[in-house]
Amino acid sequence: MKKLWLTVLLAFGASANAATVMPEGNAANGKAQTMMCSACHGADGNSAAPTFPKLAGQGAKYLYKQLVDNRDGARVIPSMMGLLANKSDQELADIAAYYSEQAMSGSQADPELVELGARVYRAGVADKGVAACTACHGPTGSGNAPAGFPRLAGQHAEYIASTLKAYRTGYDDPAGRTNDGDTKIMRATARGLSDAQIEAVASYIAGLK
Repeated sequence: MKKLWLTVLLAFGASANAATVMPEGNAANGKAQTMMCSACHGADGNSAAPTFPKLAGQGAKYLYKQLVDNRDGARVIPSMMGLLANKSDQELADIAAYYSEQAMSGSQADPELVELGARVYRAGVADKGVAACTACHGPTGSGNAPAGFPRLAGQHAEYIASTLKAYRTGYDDPAGRTNDGDTKIMRATARGLSDAQIEAVASYIAGLK
């Protein structure tokens, strides 16, 4: 039954992601659009600050959805308010295409958190109904670009942890992150994680190669 539930959940999640139709992006055009992004995310999408996500190497479909959601108000990021307001769908697709072609730099895991982090990432938390992260993001954290599931490996641990906490808040409170669709695939996952488990799995993910 649990396996069936997970299969249905993933299918709905993939369908929700597929609903965002992305124009074909032009990476060369996208590069010219990213000057405003470089202050926070780095010239090639590898941000130096752990509070800002690395965009390099991320799947274009996922990036495009996040850019559209930010522009249209479905995902509110205070530091990006208004920056994408005048961007067309095509321009956002071009930006996504550019970053998807860059290589994401690596990060390091805290050795003391690896055991717990690996357990959460690979097995989930059964008594809390938390599915393994590998189901959508793969055993190496490379994600599933065609389905719109993001790459996690190498991402800043601090950013991953803050994102999970935002999703956890968003399960009950619209002030949290809610743009994971009606299925609440990430909100439901994060809801069952403690602060300690979030810190551990975020650190483990950062160190994945």
